[in-house]
Amino acid sequence: MILFIGLCFTVLLFSGVPIAVILGVTTLMSLVFFSNTPLTIITQQLFNALDQFVLLAIPFFILAGAIMTRGGIARRLINFVNALVGWFPGGLAMAGILGCIFFAAISGSSPATVVAIGAIMIPALIKAGYGEKFSLGLITVSGSLGIVIPPSIPMILYCLVMNVSVAEIFMAGVMPGLLIGFSLMVYTFFVAKKHNWRIDQNASVARLIETGKDGIWALMLPFIVLGGIYSGVFTPTEAAAVSVVYALFVEMVIYKEFGIKDLTDVCREAAILSACLLFILSCAMTFIWLLTAEQIPHHLADIIIRYIDTPWMFLLTVNLLFLILGCFMDDVSAMLVLAPLFLETLNRYGIDLVHFGIVMVLNIQMGMLTPPFGLNLFVASGITKAPIVTIARGVAPFLVIMLACLMLVTYIPWISLALPHWLLK
Repeated sequence: MILFIGLCFTVLLFSGVPIAVILGVTTLMSLVFFSNTPLTIITQQLFNALDQFVLLAIPFFILAGAIMTRGGIARRLINFVNALVGWFPGGLAMAGILGCIFFAAISGSSPATVVAIGAIMIPALIKAGYGEKFSLGLITVSGSLGIVIPPSIPMILYCLVMNVSVAEIFMAGVMPGLLIGFSLMVYTFFVAKKHNWRIDQNASVARLIETGKDGIWALMLPFIVLGGIYSGVFTPTEAAAVSVVYALFVEMVIYKEFGIKDLTDVCREAAILSACLLFILSCAMTFIWLLTAEQIPHHLADIIIRYIDTPWMFLLTVNLLFLILGCFMDDVSAMLVLAPLFLETLNRYGIDLVHFGIVMVLNIQMGMLTPPFGLNLFVASGITKAPIVTIARGVAPFLVIMLACLMLVTYIPWISLALPHWLLK
């Protein structure tokens, strides 16, 4: 059966079949030809996969991100961070990075972050003389922090398939996300000094206070959502619902830049995206059930340990595998399929599942930036009308920074585990 599963999966993948259909068909065909198990088990597993309270967080976070993308929260965040760092060399670009970090802590979505921040910052950067390739590359890469800075939808999916605490992995994503953001800002500073890009404004406490007052409602949201989760006031699912209610209140009552007609559109967009993700998840969980029933993770662990005798080599192999798979399939789907396969191997090597989850998320982040299936490249192209090739060239220098951060987080577990261990103790 193992050979048949691998062959069926590979053939369907390279035939261009959607990943959810691949998982469902592979499971069905394996049961038909190699098992006496009633096929009704598939419908049962599909239902059980979605019968999880934490899954409600996904459509809520998607809806909250859609509301804030359509409204005025993103613009006020950018005004505040521009007042904060705009007087540095490369300050406008740094403001774009900080804007992505703040918005990531609200939306939990990488594409939403690129759309909300990129629609404002990319034209502003180009107009300020930062160069088209640099501007496109910087915001496209910074927007990918949407899945690293908690709350993060891929983190929730990882927790479901690996039985890990959502709050713990949210905590673990904070320092790696800040590390990447800081690295991008340092690189931007030196590039700005090299090219002698002009500084458009002086440091002004008055302007910082003014933009802070105007954007206080937007700035409070990350602290309400994450603070509520970490303090135990509400669960991640409840936090997602709070973010929707808060975003609606701010956009419709305070800023008054979001109307009832906009609500219909964002609900439709959120429903479609949520349905796609949940369909993939249900099929993936059914496929994982098949793999577990056939003890394939144990067989795979035996093979891996036979040829790879150290944890650091295993982690390097996993990183290389995901970087390659990112060129052929959606990395979120790859994580849903492969992470449970490695569960037994991780246990034998003694690798922390939370740490491994952050490594997976960083690999997904890289996959969103690499052609031909880099989602953020297509999102950036959609809002700027720039060719994919131009955006990919702009992203290329930043990928070196991303790869360096990936290696640091992979081989220094403290970066991801220090915060959850400190808060939990």
